Amino acid sequence: MYKALKIKFRNWKLKQQLIKQGTLFSEDNFVFKDVNVLLIDEIIPEFNKDSGSRRLTEIIKLLLKNDISVFLVADLKQHKYKSDYIQKFKNFGVNVYEPSVTSHGKLITKEAFIKQIAPKMQIAWLHRPLIFDKFQHLIKTSNPDIKLVFDMVDFHYIRLLREYELHKDESLKSEAEKFLKIELENCKNADVVIAISTTDKALLKQHFNEDEKVILISNIHQHLGKAKNFENFQKRKDVLFVGSFRHDPNIDAVNYLKTEIMPLVWQELPEVKVNVIGSYINEDIKALASERFHLLGFVENLTTQINSSKLFVAPLRFGAGIKGKIGQSLEHSLPLVTSHIGAEGFDFGSQKDVMIANTAEDTAQKIIDLYTNEALWNAASNSCEAILEPFSLTTTEAQILKIIND
Repeated sequence: MYKALKIKFRNWKLKQQLIKQGTLFSEDNFVFKDVNVLLIDEIIPEFNKDSGSRRLTEIIKLLLKNDISVFLVADLKQHKYKSDYIQKFKNFGVNVYEPSVTSHGKLITKEAFIKQIAPKMQIAWLHRPLIFDKFQHLIKTSNPDIKLVFDMVDFHYIRLLREYELHKDESLKSEAEKFLKIELENCKNADVVIAISTTDKALLKQHFNEDEKVILISNIHQHLGKAKNFENFQKRKDVLFVGSFRHDPNIDAVNYLKTEIMPLVWQELPEVKVNVIGSYINEDIKALASERFHLLGFVENLTTQINSSKLFVAPLRFGAGIKGKIGQSLEHSLPLVTSHIGAEGFDFGSQKDVMIANTAEDTAQKIIDLYTNEALWNAASNSCEAILEPFSLTTTEAQILKIIND
């Protein structure tokens, strides 16, 4: 009761503020085309902070490129509906929902906005399982003919189950089972299900055997080539980790790297430093900082760090889907060491034995080998373009247009 009153009061305050500012809602402020896509995510995608947001932003750009109008809504609390990224998406040409009021002073909430525009939408692209679960009914009742797309992002059940298997925390097992139920119900109600990797697609098939519904749209990566200023093995130093600390697998990986892997590396290479880049660093991660383990926080442009680092590391012990950090390293021809979970969805070919390791000892040894062996490093670097071929813009665009046109 108290919570409902609190929300009501906050929305009333928001409404008064919008009336005072003259922030009026009008459909004339939005651009409708022959094909219109309603896209809902938990947040306005922070494309330079996490892999899921980066992937979604590239999908949005491809939709816009094909003259498709995109309407973006975030599932933020109404009175907290703010983001530094709203204007960035408007600049791309995206129709972005923001709170407003009617000429009669009625608050247009995100739900009211969705209800009003849904009849003009051909497709609702719902990003992540809880978003699909929350909004599917509202959208379908507002427009029974709309095509519902469930973008899994990753198979959350698998990620949580793997975390349970690592830590044996029964609450994680319960959470995994809860997500499995939600994800399978979503698959049943969706017209199209998007899996992010061949591994996720195969694992989903064990629980949901409707192949005709499931389409693969992975991360989007373009190999950047080796420009004249590409730094060679001799000019590089140190080890790099990149990942948002809103994501539990990254928190675990950095702890594992600091406490179990790097002590073995430092026995042979005491001069090597680790640079950790990522937004939303928490207190537990801050406690890992040392003279040889640098926490750089959020970095707007990673290019300088990637182009000066000798090696990328991603010792992920649980997770699912495609890992954007792996693709980012490959884009820049930077050799890496990751786990089989980090490598899921990528075909490392002959480099599998060089860049994939699953124990602290093996990971440390592969770091040492690549860090000290120039021929090995060059071969790994030269393999990056071929590994990334399936993740090109061309491949992804074809899959997106299949969803739109089928």
